[in-house]
Amino acid sequence: MLLTRRKSRQTKELEIYLNYKTLTQVNRFKYLGITLNSKLTFRDHIITMTDKCSKLIFALSKSAKLNWGLNYTTLKTIYAGVILPLLYGAPVWINAIKVSYKLKITRVQRLINVRLARAYRAVSNEALCLITDFTPTDIKTEEAAQLYKLTRGSRK
Repeated sequence: MLLTRRKSRQTKELEIYLNYKTLTQVNRFKYLGITLNSKLTFRDHIITMTDKCSKLIFALSKSAKLNWGLNYTTLKTIYAGVILPLLYGAPVWINAIKVSYKLKITRVQRLINVRLARAYRAVSNEALCLITDFTPTDIKTEEAAQLYKLTRGSRK
């Protein structure tokens, strides 16, 4: 994969050989659970993670109805297993993503918060975060990035 931030539309195919075999050039690949693309925008990573989490939330919402189904502690455990892995690698991609990708992550948190609070869809995201006692994802990602910088800086 050729990493560049150039906006040129022409594709540049490189011929690289390893043990007399040609390596094929790709536009994206997954490394340590983070999908990287040639422009380092992390768009593919955010989209695949939010889609995967949304599908899981919709599948689990069938079991979390208003008067019956999964209780709050079970849903809170599911939240920890669904939303928090969504923030994996945040110190790497937090500065590279656009606002629209941050909104995608917030939408996924909102989906699970509506189920946890058993509230109407019209309730604001901030109110849902207060009711469910969860930190909003944009603050959580910034917190993870700052914590990484602090611990990384103390090693040097």
